[in-house]
Formats: sequence, C-alpha cells, structure tokens
Amino acid sequence: MLKYAIIFALISLVAGALGFTGVAAGTAGIAKILFVLFLVLAVIFVVLAAIGVGAAHKALK
Repeated sequence: MLKYAIIFALISLVAGALGFTGVAAGTAGIAKILFVLFLVLAVIFVVLAAIGVGAAHKALK
C-alpha cells in the first residue's frame, strides 16, 4: 500500500510539473488516503504484535 501511495505521489508531482493541475490534485488526494490507511494498518499490527496476539503465541500456550 505504501508503494502505491509513493507511485501516486510521483504521478502527482509529474502532472503538476507538466501543468495538469486537475490530475495532480486527484492523484495527490489518492496518495494521501493510501498513506493514512497504511499508517493506520501499521499501527494496528504493531499494537497487536506488542500484546502478543498471533498464531505463534497461541501455539506455545
């Protein structure tokens, strides 16, 4: 997901440099949404790993 956020950000930069402001604004919005979604999922997985939720933890009990 982070990969796609970076790709959309690069498309936005190129489109903005070439004068396609509508395309640049749209892809920048998509990049922001994907980056925020990536951050939320990353935090959720880090918290779950910190509290020990997972198959390996359950298998050891």
